[in-house]
Amino acid sequence: MEQLEKPPTDQIKLSPVGKSKSENWGILIATVIITVWAISLSLLLSLDISNFNFLMLLPIILWQTFLYTGLFITAHDAMHGVVFPGNSKINHFIGSVCLVLYGFLSYGKLLKKHWMHHHHPASEKDPDFHDGKHKNFFSWYFHFMKGYWSWGQIIISMIIYNVVHRTLHIPEENLNYFWVIPSLLSSLQLFYFGSFLPHREPEGGYSQPHRAQTLSRPVWWSFISCYHFGYHEEHHEYPHVAWWQLPEIYMMKRSITNV
Repeated sequence: MEQLEKPPTDQIKLSPVGKSKSENWGILIATVIITVWAISLSLLLSLDISNFNFLMLLPIILWQTFLYTGLFITAHDAMHGVVFPGNSKINHFIGSVCLVLYGFLSYGKLLKKHWMHHHHPASEKDPDFHDGKHKNFFSWYFHFMKGYWSWGQIIISMIIYNVVHRTLHIPEENLNYFWVIPSLLSSLQLFYFGSFLPHREPEGGYSQPHRAQTLSRPVWWSFISCYHFGYHEEHHEYPHVAWWQLPEIYMMKRSITNV
C-alpha cells in the first residue's frame, strides 16, 4: 500500500502550503463531514414527506448529494495520506469508513486504481479514462462506473435497503430520495468535475505531464460544485495537499500568472 501512495516523482512539486495545517485540520474536517452526513441522513429518513412536492424535496436532495460527495472527497484525501498524516492506519481506516458509508466500496481497490490514475493520467493505463472510443459524457461515465461497481456491492446495497425498510419501518420514499438518489447524483458530480471536465482532451491537445485542466472558477463556486475538485491541475501537481488547501495553491498560481 505504501508503494502505491508514492506519486510519480517527475510529476509533482513540493507543497507550497504548510504541512502542519493539514495535520492539525485534516482529521477535524473529516470528522465534521462524516458527522454532518450521518445526522442529516438520520433526520431525513425520519422526516414525514407525505405533504412535500418535488420542488420542496429538490434542495434537500441536493444538500444530501453534497454531503455524499464530501464522504468520497474525504476518502480520496485519505488515499493521499492527508486526512491524518500522523498515523497511516487511522488515515486509511477513516478512508475505508467513508467509502463504506458512501456505497460499500472497497478502499483497497480504489486506492490502487487511484494511484494508477495519477501515474498514467488520461491514458490507456488510466482506469478512470474512457476506452478511446466512447468519449461523450454518458458513455465515459458508464465505462467509469463499470470499473468500480460490482454485483456484490449492488446485492449488499439491496439487502441493507430492504432490512432498513422492513426492520426500522422507514418509508421507501425517504430511502429513495435521501439515500439512493443522492449517492447516484454524487457519482455524476464527482465524475463530471473530477474526470470528464479536467481530463477530456482540449482542442490544443494535452499538456504534460498531468494531462489535467483546472476549472477556473471562484473559490466559493469551486467548493459548492465539488469540494475544489475542479482545481485539478493543482491537485496533480501537489497530490499530497488536502482538498481544502487547493484554493490557496490556485490563488498563488493566478497571482503569479497575472504579474
